[in-house]
Amino acid sequence: MARIINQKKCISCGTCDVQCPKKAIVISDEGKFSIDRAKCVNCGICERDCPVDAVEIAD
Repeated sequence: MARIINQKKCISCGTCDVQCPKKAIVISDEGKFSIDRAKCVNCGICERDCPVDAVEIAD
């Protein structure tokens, strides 16, 4: 199970980036957030703390 950031829901608030203990959140030059699967340990903190429920579990 991997987590992804739903770009349609994400408001780019940065909560996930600040809370991630492994610094797995990547911010593109366009300001879009994504999750680096190589760094992510699936702790779920980003999903729990996202104020708009933009972090989802991918199949």
